[in-house]
Amino acid sequence: MGAGEGQLNIVPCSISEARAFVTAHHRHHPAPVGGLWAHGVAEGEEMIGVAIVGRPVARHLDDGWTVEVTRVAVLDGHPNACSMLYGAAWRTARCKGYRRAITYTLQS
Repeated sequence: MGAGEGQLNIVPCSISEARAFVTAHHRHHPAPVGGLWAHGVAEGEEMIGVAIVGRPVARHLDDGWTVEVTRVAVLDGHPNACSMLYGAAWRTARCKGYRRAITYTLQS
């Protein structure tokens, strides 16, 4: 393996880049319209996943202190990438002063 291959790293990602990745790779849903911020995860130089974080979709959860991970998309074969993205989303939310982060996962 060359330098950086096999190692996953959180990388900067714009919301428009994340939306394009979700459109190309998400199994169930289209990309959300917007978001507050996005993160990517890369293996070496290749982007293998993204997370988009925004305000909660449910109005009663949108209290100003809560964010929602509205979409995560990861290429097959990278079992730890989702956890890395969720962790990065929570760490960033805490640094920005949010008190709670929520997300939903399909059981299927």
